[in-house]
Amino acid sequence: MAPTLILITGAASGIGLHLAQHFYSAQIPMILLDIQESELRRIFGGKEPIKILAGSVSDPQTWNKALDIAKEWNLPISHLINCAGVIRPGFMADYALSDIDYHLDINAKGSILGTTIIGREMKTQGFGHVINVSSLAGLAPVSGLSLYVASKFAVRGFSLAVAAELKAFGVQVSVLCPDLVNTPMLDLQLDYPEEAKLTFSGSGPILQPEDVVKAILKLMEKPKAEVTLPASRGWLAKIAGTWPFIGEFFRKSLEMQGEKNLKKLRK
Repeated sequence: MAPTLILITGAASGIGLHLAQHFYSAQIPMILLDIQESELRRIFGGKEPIKILAGSVSDPQTWNKALDIAKEWNLPISHLINCAGVIRPGFMADYALSDIDYHLDINAKGSILGTTIIGREMKTQGFGHVINVSSLAGLAPVSGLSLYVASKFAVRGFSLAVAAELKAFGVQVSVLCPDLVNTPMLDLQLDYPEEAKLTFSGSGPILQPEDVVKAILKLMEKPKAEVTLPASRGWLAKIAGTWPFIGEFFRKSLEMQGEKNLKKLRK
């Protein structure tokens, strides 16, 4: 499907920012949504064809404003790419209760609200593609990131469920589950060496935002319900999620690998 208007959340940093820069270079109309209005305006202010929308993805009014912008522009939203996400590592015995809402509101509720409100509009227009960015942590339990895991499991499960509902109406829903990506979220986790060590347990190179952009572009060309990145780690995550006892068997070695990788990155 050729894009007519792309709505990207979390466009002020990380994957969302790299996506927005890619589509700007192709002069594809976009609505860029982020709560960091000043950063959005610093990067994209005055650039065309871009509309900046500041607001929280957990607020329905933000999404209704996005629809209003599209109607004012007289362009249908062909693609919604939900990149907005947060992480705050912490063991269950230690994290603040407010961290529960922090993860669920932005990661889970934000993606669910956007998919619902924009997806209903896409159903009415008879076409569209929603791409929700989950994580390999949405496939397998990761101790020390339990709240992040809960929110990303929710994104993945919801996306797969509504994909089946909307396909008959010409609307595609995809969920992308990447491994660790070199974004500000990675930098934040370096300050939590105990809680985040399983995050860094991969033996391969850390994904770059450009790797995720390529995967999203491929999804746009050929929609699938689910894609893991890289596929090899995706299979391992699915095994650990389906049979947790297998994951526990490898826990110690994975933690040791994670500690080793963390020490290298923190130097």
